[in-house]
Amino acid sequence: MHLTRSMRIVALGVASAIALTGCASSGGSTSGSGAAACAPSDGKVELSFTSWIPGIDKVVDLWNAENPNIQVTVQTGPNGNGGTYKNFFNQITAGNAPDLGQIEYDALPNFRVQDGLENIASCANVLDSKSKFIDWTWNQVTFGEDNAVYGIPQDTGPMAMYYRKDLFEKAGIPVPTTWDEYATAAAAIRQQGGYITNFPQNDVNWFAGLVWQANGQWFDSSTGSWKVSLTSPESTKVADYWQNLISGGLVSKVPAWTDEWNNAYNTGSDWTWISAVWGANSISSGAPDTSGDWAVAPMPQWKAGDNAAGNWGGSSTAVLKGSKHPYEAAQFALWLNTSDEALTALNKEANLYPATKAGLSLPVLADGVPFYGDQKIYDVFAKASSQVNPDFTWGPTMTQTYADVADGFGQVLGGTGTLSDALKTGQDKTIAALKAQSIPVVQ
Repeated sequence: MHLTRSMRIVALGVASAIALTGCASSGGSTSGSGAAACAPSDGKVELSFTSWIPGIDKVVDLWNAENPNIQVTVQTGPNGNGGTYKNFFNQITAGNAPDLGQIEYDALPNFRVQDGLENIASCANVLDSKSKFIDWTWNQVTFGEDNAVYGIPQDTGPMAMYYRKDLFEKAGIPVPTTWDEYATAAAAIRQQGGYITNFPQNDVNWFAGLVWQANGQWFDSSTGSWKVSLTSPESTKVADYWQNLISGGLVSKVPAWTDEWNNAYNTGSDWTWISAVWGANSISSGAPDTSGDWAVAPMPQWKAGDNAAGNWGGSSTAVLKGSKHPYEAAQFALWLNTSDEALTALNKEANLYPATKAGLSLPVLADGVPFYGDQKIYDVFAKASSQVNPDFTWGPTMTQTYADVADGFGQVLGGTGTLSDALKTGQDKTIAALKAQSIPVVQ
């Protein structure tokens, strides 16, 4: 779920003026504004699906074995911002896009603005599936619109705190439950010669998850124009908090997703990681010598007794513009993301954490995890998932926003400026980019 800094997507029209035509089909009746008819195709159907999930082909094989008349061919590629999204846009323009594509929640607005998604709301069983999904994930794929569904939620990234239980116990440092306690623990851990965690330059979506937990918003399009709020009070509070830790030398500056970063956790140099559920595999694979020493606790809270969680990552399965078989594509997407068979296989093959409410109770998620001292860590994430604010909104140019803010974060880690400065610069550049692309902005 980690996003790379790559392509800049150029919007082709005004967000509020785009009328998505939905499922292109030859029959049936519409179910509402923007959702065209969606009827089954005649005869055998062959669908194409592009994803970067490890082992996704094995999951699709299960579908193909049970559905001889609707066969799905998997195409694999790099992660979204690593090239797959760029390919999608080129293919949509050329009229040869795959029927289905994996698209992360924060990238969906980009595709919607560019009219790159089919509205599958009128396809059978789609609207009826709403109650199956965690509330905030459904909002991510509908943008709060009635009779509009632009993807089927697949997985989520509820956040919690991974921590070295053995090191905290040995040092006699209480496991923090609030952000004030986290800062106190950071100072105590530094006296022990370690760091409580690192501050990553490029994981701006991680920082967004912290703002999400603080009930902040970076974007709002409820008025028909986009409001950009990277410098909201909640966002500034999070920035000032981490700025104090950076300025005090209480967090490390090792770049994330590197051998140096893995070594910091494997040797006990870094003691915690505020991360998403999928991070469980990152820790176990990057710090194998520490098996049995880790545990998971809820995210620290801004106020003692609160119960709020952020989210980092998560994807949907979307039907891309131009699909000739939206009905069949929608049925496959529903099976992939709601059936126990598929969800169990997705967790087994790629550790995906389901977006369905029932999926959180899958037997595969009920057992203790040996690397974490046999703790039932998914119980923590299941609770966190229910504590994520359902109303968080992503903007239409997130890739560029991430890159601009990351540039500022890098300057801070180099000793220049502040995180708040980086957010202000990122906000100004985001507004300028929206205006340059004729996307309406309110200030």
